[in-house]
Amino acid sequence: MLMAAKNQVRVCALSIKHNIMREMLNQVTFFMNVTFMILNNASILIQWFILFRLREEIGGYTMREIMLLWGLTAASFGLSHILFARVYSLPELIVSGKLDSYLVQPKSVLLGVMTSSTDISAIGDLLYGVILLMVCGLGVRGFLFSLLFVVTGAVTLTAFALLLGSLAFWFVRVEMLSGQMVMGLVSFATYPDGIFRGISRFLLYFILPVGMVVYHPVHILVRFDGGMLLTVIGYACLLSLIAAAVFYRGLRRYTSSSLMEARM
Repeated sequence: MLMAAKNQVRVCALSIKHNIMREMLNQVTFFMNVTFMILNNASILIQWFILFRLREEIGGYTMREIMLLWGLTAASFGLSHILFARVYSLPELIVSGKLDSYLVQPKSVLLGVMTSSTDISAIGDLLYGVILLMVCGLGVRGFLFSLLFVVTGAVTLTAFALLLGSLAFWFVRVEMLSGQMVMGLVSFATYPDGIFRGISRFLLYFILPVGMVVYHPVHILVRFDGGMLLTVIGYACLLSLIAAAVFYRGLRRYTSSSLMEARM
């Protein structure tokens, strides 16, 4: 069992490496995509610098907390899209019958789907996020915790997208809902949670897992809380298990198409 799991991880790692190397064949395009993504993110952060020239805090956040918020969001989003970009187009694969080619592969169907594509511009998001976290003055211990939260954030974001995408096994037109929900999560994650009240705050903590992706991690980095740390890690693991279970449950309902497609 352990050897089989090790082989699955090795195959997936090779698949991710192949995806990245394939995207890097055109080095000019590769570096332009990464560079422009970093510049795009940096230009948006400038707006916050201007706002904080007018007010000392917004929603209980200072500029440092905003930088932590943006750093964790960008890095988590980037890591998820570098490793598991195909998850975000899962409904299209299901509806169009393009899962056929993954069913005949020796590796796990779910891992095969998740690691079959990469978004190369997301490297810019990851680099930008890590740089922001480095300049926030967290210290070595705090920076290591921030990297842990980048991983848990990426896992939670990926699992959320997988869970929504898997609904396409039961419902049509899920791709629009899935895309809007995921992008809504990312959009809300770039604003302080203190500006949200009532039902909107409830949605961000219990419907969209924004709280677990960035809000709780930012609070932990500002003031350490061991219980909250375990909650964030446990939530990422639990949501991943639920998303995987829903995917394989839906896979039983999957109807193959007549599309002939081979993957090397």
